Amino acid sequence: MEKLVVIAGTNASGKSDLAVKIALAVNGEVISADSRQVYKGLDLGSGKITVPEMQGVPHHLLDVAHPGDYFSLAHYQRLAYEAVDDVIARGRTPLLTGGTGLYINAVADGYELEPGEPESAVRERVEAMNCEELLGVIKEADPEGAERLDPHNKRRLERAAEKILTGRKLENRSHKRYETLILGVTWPREELYERIRVRLDRRLEENMIGEVEGLRAAGVSDDFLYRLGLEYRYILLYLQGRFASYEAFYEELFKEIRHLAKEQMTWFRKRTDIVWIDMKDDPLGNALEKINAFLA
Repeated sequence: MEKLVVIAGTNASGKSDLAVKIALAVNGEVISADSRQVYKGLDLGSGKITVPEMQGVPHHLLDVAHPGDYFSLAHYQRLAYEAVDDVIARGRTPLLTGGTGLYINAVADGYELEPGEPESAVRERVEAMNCEELLGVIKEADPEGAERLDPHNKRRLERAAEKILTGRKLENRSHKRYETLILGVTWPREELYERIRVRLDRRLEENMIGEVEGLRAAGVSDDFLYRLGLEYRYILLYLQGRFASYEAFYEELFKEIRHLAKEQMTWFRKRTDIVWIDMKDDPLGNALEKINAFLA
């Protein structure tokens, strides 16, 4: 099999910067694995890498859909396969980089997915359910599968319920397409939380709230923004006057981003094949040592 390097990590972990440095050293190109960065115009809120930060390294799967478009895991996997195969065909090294664990697993493990949009009636039915109702639908069809789902992650529950209601299996069969080396970047928890705060402050100073105002003015629905979660959801609620003050909005958003980082790390630690890179101990040198051995 052809070889694929994966660089996984939480929000604000420095994985994008590390991926650029690695790419410059190994003649590589980056394929994004982020469920919000696929959308055009979702820049500050998604933490999308900027052109200067790319340092000339080609990046793929950014801005490949319009806000409001239906974009499934199968859509992502197909585009990711095309990008990885294209990078390899040109004699370069593909670096799959991001924090969306499901996207990474779909490509690294080769999930066998069924493309296509669920029937609109099914989608409307699912989106009208709360977490408890969704879990009930899933449990009825697959009790064991339901136990493996976060009962509070509405987006994941919606996708699982869609599978059940359209006659598909909850668990994806897999057929690996690439030999993979998966590197995971890690920080001490309190240092990661401080990095999250610094990044949040910077993005708010760069007018992240204005980005959401602009998306709404351009016709992006509040429902779509709410379902994006985190920054987009909480800024939307702030603009709707749902917080008593800016300070209350800020603290709630900061808390939720920290919670997501914890969930991301929990997700990644389920994989026993991840090679962990300590971001405080020569991360580039250690990563290149492992990558060069893998590619050789």
